[in-house]
Amino acid sequence: MPKRFRLTRRIPVAMTEDGYRRLRKFAAEAGLDEGEALSFLFEHFDSVTNKENLTARLRLFNSELDARKR
Repeated sequence: MPKRFRLTRRIPVAMTEDGYRRLRKFAAEAGLDEGEALSFLFEHFDSVTNKENLTARLRLFNSELDARKR
C-alpha cells in the first residue's frame, strides 16, 4: 500500500530568484506545485543527484556566496 502524501511541515524558505525560477520550472514540468516538488527532491535526494557533481557545485556555490550576499 502506498504511503499517503501529506504535507505536514511548513518552513519559511529563503531562495535566490534563480533558484525559485528553477524550482517553479521543475514543478511545472513535473505537474507538481512547489511544495510537492521540494518534497520529491528531498525524499529522493540521493537518486536524483550525482555525488561528485553535487560536491563540486556546492564548493563553487560556497566560494561565491559572500560576494553574492553583498
